Amino acid sequence: MVLPIYLYGHPALRNANAEVTPEYPKLDELIANMKETMYDSDGIGIAAPQVGVNIKLVYIDVDVLGDDMPELKGVNFVLINPEVTVLEDGEVRNREEGCLSLPGVHESVKRVEKINLKWTDENWQQHEQVIEGYLARVVQHECDHLDGKVFIDHISPIRKQLNKAKLNNIIKGNVRCGYRTRCFKPLKKK
Repeated sequence: MVLPIYLYGHPALRNANAEVTPEYPKLDELIANMKETMYDSDGIGIAAPQVGVNIKLVYIDVDVLGDDMPELKGVNFVLINPEVTVLEDGEVRNREEGCLSLPGVHESVKRVEKINLKWTDENWQQHEQVIEGYLARVVQHECDHLDGKVFIDHISPIRKQLNKAKLNNIIKGNVRCGYRTRCFKPLKKK
């Protein structure tokens, strides 16, 4: 089932996120719904908070970028309770990022493109791997959601100010997307 993507300004994107246990109810169904939602939205990654579920769960599929970056061909995986350690010997690069929760906003973000990633997959197998390049950026971007962050938290105050009108429109729900969304609408005072 395609779920709505929660947009910038919704508290679900800033809430604390719980560790996932094997007993988590309907986890397989949630993972399947997240995949369907991400594909329907033309994304390459999605975190559970983006669909309003505050747990440490991410799905990434960068295969679509494989023609331009052959190292990404066939790369897709589920990350349960991921732990990212930035490795200081990695190259620091500025690259443009966007996000399903911030439609129409794209900014250059500086990140170290070499990380150590520990995670559990959907079969409850533990993994640890050094990941480099664009995939390291995607993993960091999605795992930021698990820490209540979005990519614009990494840009300068001046760049945020330049995006203020776009961000306010997202908060108000005044954006058009080719996918289902949910914005935060506080109760009106009587």
